[in-house]
Amino acid sequence: HLAEAARNIAKRFERMEVKVLDEADMRRLGMGALLSVTQGADEPPRMIVLQYRGAGPKAAPIALCGKGVTFDTGGISIKPAPKMDEMKFDMCGAGGVLRAMAAIGELQPPINVVAVIPACENMPGGRATRPGDIIKSLSGQTIEIINTDAEGRLILCDAITYAKRFKPRCIVDVATLTGACVVALGHVYTGLFCNDESLARSLLEAADRSLDLAWRLPVHEEYGESLRSNFADFANSGTRDGGASVGANFLSRFVDGVPWAHLDIAGVAWRANANKGATGRPVPMLVDFLLNAGGQ
Repeated sequence: HLAEAARNIAKRFERMEVKVLDEADMRRLGMGALLSVTQGADEPPRMIVLQYRGAGPKAAPIALCGKGVTFDTGGISIKPAPKMDEMKFDMCGAGGVLRAMAAIGELQPPINVVAVIPACENMPGGRATRPGDIIKSLSGQTIEIINTDAEGRLILCDAITYAKRFKPRCIVDVATLTGACVVALGHVYTGLFCNDESLARSLLEAADRSLDLAWRLPVHEEYGESLRSNFADFANSGTRDGGASVGANFLSRFVDGVPWAHLDIAGVAWRANANKGATGRPVPMLVDFLLNAGGQ
């Protein structure tokens, strides 16, 4: 469904084109982190690449990566039953990136943008990845799976690695990544993690202008201490303390010095109970950021 939505966007707007990778493509490329998440699911995974070319071919694009887990049971590390119905919203990062791309298609600004969206389900089953398994990501780094419910970072790390082949001027990933971000910021602010002061400032200014609020949280290297592994380069899950920063630290290991920001939208992407439904955040922030980025 997400792949079809991307195809429809590419059909509707000028300067837009789409490419969809299937499981065989991912296996050939070596996207072992993404494929480890989808092993237990019958629904086939997709990697969606949607490009908008509004500037010249020499202008480096802005890359957007959106987490697209269309249903997240937690896998073998299965979630408790209460509120699991809300895990259909675990694709809100992907949905937000797609909607931002559609807005850019309508507005036709003079910039280049590429969206890389990993889409899959995280299901338990006889073929599912188990805690203790070792996997190899597209980057070549190996990962010990401690918790199969820390799956968003696994699909995003391969998406970030793939996005680097477009030589982007920056990468912004968007994900309902951690419950810890909800504990830290509630349902008001998006958590912003960033390795570049200029990029962080641009995103925070876009958040203020669009009234789609964000708050910067740390992504210091010491947050990665609990990701140490005896058997792999690092683990996919660490301590619960500062868990949002631990997740961001994991993703930071795949950007290789590219200016990068991580938007943890776990607290703002949807509402529960009587107001149940997606909010559309952080589409306003992303669109404002892109419109003010300049073509370069």
